[in-house]
Amino acid sequence: MTNSTFSKERPFIIHTNPNPVGHAPLDVSSYFNYISTVQAILDFLKGRFGCGFRLYYQDDGNEVWHGLERDIQSGYEGMEHAASLFDLVETDVFEYATDADPKQPGYAIRPAIRNNLFLYPQHLVALARVPRTTQHGIGVEDLIFSHSNEGLVRFLEEMKQRQLSDPRITVFTDTRDGLELTRESVAYAVNRSDVFMDEELKTQIYRSIDEFFSKDRAFFQTYGIAYKRGILLYGKPGNGKTTLVKSISTTTDAPVAYWQITEYTNSGSIKEVFETAAHLAPMVLVIEDIDSIPDSCRSYFLNTLDGVTSKEGIYLIGTTNYPEKIDPALMNRAGRFDRAYEVKSPNESLRRVYLSHIGMERLANEDELDRAARGTDGFTLAQLSELYASAALQMHYEHTVDLDRLIHVMKQDHAKGGSREWITDSSARKMGFL
Repeated sequence: MTNSTFSKERPFIIHTNPNPVGHAPLDVSSYFNYISTVQAILDFLKGRFGCGFRLYYQDDGNEVWHGLERDIQSGYEGMEHAASLFDLVETDVFEYATDADPKQPGYAIRPAIRNNLFLYPQHLVALARVPRTTQHGIGVEDLIFSHSNEGLVRFLEEMKQRQLSDPRITVFTDTRDGLELTRESVAYAVNRSDVFMDEELKTQIYRSIDEFFSKDRAFFQTYGIAYKRGILLYGKPGNGKTTLVKSISTTTDAPVAYWQITEYTNSGSIKEVFETAAHLAPMVLVIEDIDSIPDSCRSYFLNTLDGVTSKEGIYLIGTTNYPEKIDPALMNRAGRFDRAYEVKSPNESLRRVYLSHIGMERLANEDELDRAARGTDGFTLAQLSELYASAALQMHYEHTVDLDRLIHVMKQDHAKGGSREWITDSSARKMGFL
């Protein structure tokens, strides 16, 4: 990022140097002291703006800090990096970035949220994530300053509108170090015509989505239906669940957030994800691999689902490749997931259409395509795509394509994967965890 606001040297508010230029000597024992730090920031703000500021507490999640992160990354001109806090704590971060120039990706250096003071001068609001000592190292204290209640409310409303106008997707990932939030650009648009599945099922899902995000919400008002929705998509991997979700993301005029559940998911990250979703509503929240929710926080997750679905505006989509692992409590209680849809492997006619869609017509005639559609019973869409890639490679190197042979080999490989009997030159031996 090359925003000039971030490229200038900024003063440190608190020094360990006993004789810093322009500052009175500071007793090192006050370093990381909460009271002295807050007072130093208040003095800095009064000197900058000539008016007093008050300290505010946010008790409904980290959305302000997520918004600050986005403003830093985008170089938002209404925000200023005014100063750093402590001179012996890092003030900058570097990351490998592709958003600035996709043709020339590289490393970008920007101010860290921690240990810096950021100002929104138009609203007289300041944000500082202040380092503090903990039993296990250095933690943070989140401080929000504002000259007035009115200015703070205007700032929050503007930040929310800025986020709603951002076409990127919010991605949550639970990690060992806590919940990570990133804002990712849509790599490529997935249109509804790119989704191949049973037409009746496809119609039901898109009809539900379109009605939910209609501007007047007349359907919900007319029939007295709560403005919330939850659907679960399940089925074998490779049959288009992710493609369906991507198409919803790129064809729905609403914010979309993805949440990847991992073994590190806990009650804290669950709380933060749903609080952020409530701020973005009306929005789509996609929970991938929902069967992976750890046992330690399963009850909390279910209780949170009950609570969040009582709020308006969240369209919840859960996905799983293993429906047998789904907690029955997700399905046996109204208000969690209203409908469960099986995304099945394509039938013969759908396989024929899909093969044409991905370009197989360039490699085979009509009769060969018909025969391939019949011969790929049980293939997923992903396997059909692999069949096309194999056929293209064969054409490229051998200048001919034998679809029947390729299908036969793929079926053999699939059978080996099911039986785990991979080595067939002598006695068969199984592979994998038995």
